[in-house]
Amino acid sequence: MYKDYELEIIYQDEYLVIVNKPSGLLVHKSMIDRHEIYFAMKIIRDQIGKYVYPVHRLDKPTSGVLLFALDKESARLMSEQFQEHTIEKKYLAVVRGYTQESGIIEHPLSVKLDKIADKNAKEDKEPQEALTEYTRLAKVELPHATGRYEKTRYSLLEVLPRSGRKHQIRRHMKHISHHLLGDTKYGRGEHNKFIRQQYDCHRMLLHASSLKFRHPHSGADITVIAALDETFQDIFKSFAWQEWIV
Repeated sequence: MYKDYELEIIYQDEYLVIVNKPSGLLVHKSMIDRHEIYFAMKIIRDQIGKYVYPVHRLDKPTSGVLLFALDKESARLMSEQFQEHTIEKKYLAVVRGYTQESGIIEHPLSVKLDKIADKNAKEDKEPQEALTEYTRLAKVELPHATGRYEKTRYSLLEVLPRSGRKHQIRRHMKHISHHLLGDTKYGRGEHNKFIRQQYDCHRMLLHASSLKFRHPHSGADITVIAALDETFQDIFKSFAWQEWIV
């Protein structure tokens, strides 16, 4: 799938390179997906002819803004911003049901251990504080029965995670019973099946749409925006949400 593939570069200078990662692509080589031979770190390294340093990550099924540093010092400075939560990350998410117009999810999340990478650990660590803000941008009601409901309702959310826990948005949406569409780990099977059959959508509908940060050397405020892929755009058009296509 990714042979001879080039990532969309949405920002680049002598210190940083930022790409629009597609859904289904790993950020870097992982013991969890040892069969995978393509990952964003290698693709962009070969593409620009420079070694890159991963500063943060996106889940494999999540698309959108992904930042790499081009030297160790820039990587250190950017990592500090992520750790201090001074970077503003915005996501677009499609979830089941009608959410409130806005909300704050403050629910501790345990540190999930990977069965392979953390095979020597006996149990998960204590739950850590996690906070997610969201605003509902749009909603839709479809004349199709899903599960026990005669009609199907979905909401489009702008989501701002204020902490950086593993799978935070996915787990917080599950916590409030507004599961992400297409999420095979934390979502609802009947809704995942529905969007596959009705809309030929085979991805999780979570997209890292923008990233706002302070440049590690110039100090300038920078905002980058990642466009939605064709599948996401088709869903928006089907739901009459064209005004939110980025």
